[in-house]
Amino acid sequence: MQDIPDEYAGNPAMEHIEFKIAFLERANMELSDVVYRQQQELEELRARLSALVTQLESLKSEDFGDAVEEERPPHY
Repeated sequence: MQDIPDEYAGNPAMEHIEFKIAFLERANMELSDVVYRQQQELEELRARLSALVTQLESLKSEDFGDAVEEERPPHY
């Protein structure tokens, strides 16, 4: 922090403001860390979702679904 002029030294109001600033700076850093971790997690989840979509599309392209639909039940 900056040096405090002598007329403010020991002033309870200034000390209170300094305390609030220190608290807000720490809260800001903590929230920034949370946002960073959430961004990392979001990127990982997007990559996993993309891989799952690709896997699902490759399964759809295989003709497993058509064989089941064309098959008649045994009672016909």
